[in-house]
Amino acid sequence: MEQTLHNAFKRFSLGDELRAYTFLGCHAAERDGVHGYVFRVWAPRAQGVSVTGDWNFWNTEDLPMTLVEYGIWEAFSAYAREGDAYKFYIRRRDGSAVYKSDPYAFRNCALPDTSSRICTLDGYTWGDADYRRKQGKRKLLNCPMNIYEMHFGSWRRKPDGSLYTYDELADELVPYLKDMGYTHIELMPLSEYPYEPSWGYQVTGYYAPTFRYGEPKQLMRFVDKCHEAGIGVLLDWVPAHFPKDENGLYEFDGTCCYELEDPLMNEHPDWTTRIFDFGKGEVQSFLISNAVYWLEQYHIDGLRVDAVAAMLYLDYGRREYHPNKFGGKENLEAIAFLRKLNRAVFSVRRSAITAAEESTAFPLVTKPDYDGGLGFLFKWNMGWMNDMLHYMSLDPLFRKGSHNDLTFSMTYAYSENFILPLSHDEVVHGKCSLINKMPGEYDDKFSNLRVFYGFMMGHPGKKLSFMGNEFAQFIEWNYAQQLDWLLLDYERHRQMQDYVRDLNHFYLDHSSLWNNDSDWNGFQWISADDRDNSVIAFRRIDRRGCELIVICNFCPVTRTDYRLGLPKPGEYEAVFNSDEVRYGGKGTELPVVTAEKEPLHGLPFSGSFTLAPLSVAFYRKKTAPRKKTAKS
Repeated sequence: MEQTLHNAFKRFSLGDELRAYTFLGCHAAERDGVHGYVFRVWAPRAQGVSVTGDWNFWNTEDLPMTLVEYGIWEAFSAYAREGDAYKFYIRRRDGSAVYKSDPYAFRNCALPDTSSRICTLDGYTWGDADYRRKQGKRKLLNCPMNIYEMHFGSWRRKPDGSLYTYDELADELVPYLKDMGYTHIELMPLSEYPYEPSWGYQVTGYYAPTFRYGEPKQLMRFVDKCHEAGIGVLLDWVPAHFPKDENGLYEFDGTCCYELEDPLMNEHPDWTTRIFDFGKGEVQSFLISNAVYWLEQYHIDGLRVDAVAAMLYLDYGRREYHPNKFGGKENLEAIAFLRKLNRAVFSVRRSAITAAEESTAFPLVTKPDYDGGLGFLFKWNMGWMNDMLHYMSLDPLFRKGSHNDLTFSMTYAYSENFILPLSHDEVVHGKCSLINKMPGEYDDKFSNLRVFYGFMMGHPGKKLSFMGNEFAQFIEWNYAQQLDWLLLDYERHRQMQDYVRDLNHFYLDHSSLWNNDSDWNGFQWISADDRDNSVIAFRRIDRRGCELIVICNFCPVTRTDYRLGLPKPGEYEAVFNSDEVRYGGKGTELPVVTAEKEPLHGLPFSGSFTLAPLSVAFYRKKTAPRKKTAKS
């Protein structure tokens, strides 16, 4: 065996291999001048393994594999062809046998067929070199990020109800994203999965884009089209667990191969899925190589890592657990793995994005591993989301009793690099859509949602919102049907979409809302304690000193002569107002405010504002017109 392959196998076993998919699985090869395909699979405790498929009429004895080293089996076929279906036939030591899909397959057959399919990824010509070059120069923490989260199969469907392919959907989706002012799209998992209601979060084929929307090169074209328009592409990624489908990773070689062996700890009680053994080198290489695969082969810009809290804690979802070697509940192997994962991702692409869906107060999630952190670039701010959904669901009469929901997030807003998420999880399973979480009559719901969205844009942190939120879909999200686009025939929903579009572009155009998202110098409270009126006001300041003043009124009451502190003399004008008639508001006039030499709220000046009911307004200090100079 050649030394380079031997070294790759060794790195794989130690957990140090970043591209295991280049030698494990099925690859075109040549032996003794004969073209064919070489198959390799890791099954360390199998009694025997063979490859069976279309070319040998699924004869399990025709192509036996040889155990080479490090638990890796190998076979070569001169008869296998591109597109052929195949599986590994695993003989267990207890005498039983099972057919397994290839864990490293680049493509799978359409369900109910769970076979892998021989697929070569070479041959696609990418056109995003300029986009990637520009991304490599950007400092993402200081850039705008407004993410549109979506489920591929239910955003929009063809008139006959059938699904769009990857590249077909791009033709519809990309212009919409640009028009609406989104910078990134986040796709719910696209790795092959068997169970529709799992939405892709129970993966059986980590390296195979799901058959539901077409072939791998069509997904490449989708990403390419997004990049051509300047839209970044993030992918939900699920390293926490995998389902117990017989053809998948579950007890792959007849034993707990990819999963933990401890029966008390190897399943998630709530999900009845198996938990990866993060301490095993081969599992580390499998998962880290998969992250690198999506970045390199599909030019994905980054990964949103699902269920990080379930990885970090040994007692997650269970009453009984085995503590770690120090007697604690932290999963030390998973923590080490996540650090290793982030190091690997950023070594491959410095401009990559990793975002942790982490719902606890685990410290230093977005700090470097050399400072004791996990090394993620971003963390979802689940605390902000839960507090705000609770607050916004209250009748405005009772909001003053929960004023802390509005302000508490600023006590930790700069402890991590946060993304503010209004995700799919908040609009399913009886939780109601966002518009239906809002209190009051029909028009009140829209007013509440507008002020909520406006406050979100003003609050420090990158933004994420699930599809359908932008036009206030009334029903909960249903993965089996497209969004209710027909609602845009109704004025209030059309106005909400217009509002979100304008708000998104306002965000993009004003660096004070994103340039200082990770620095206390980018935020200052003006008024945080007016619970009786449910009003807050604050400053957002960019690194050059440009600023906006954000004023939120969470009550359906117009307030006149409402005095707020101001930092500088001059006149302040409203440059964005959620109460405009064109957005469905009442059109309350917001006069220009003159700063008076009357200190208030710790600031040297103050001014008298009019606050529209249930509204957010962004103010900017008017600049003096330049004096004209006489021409010589």
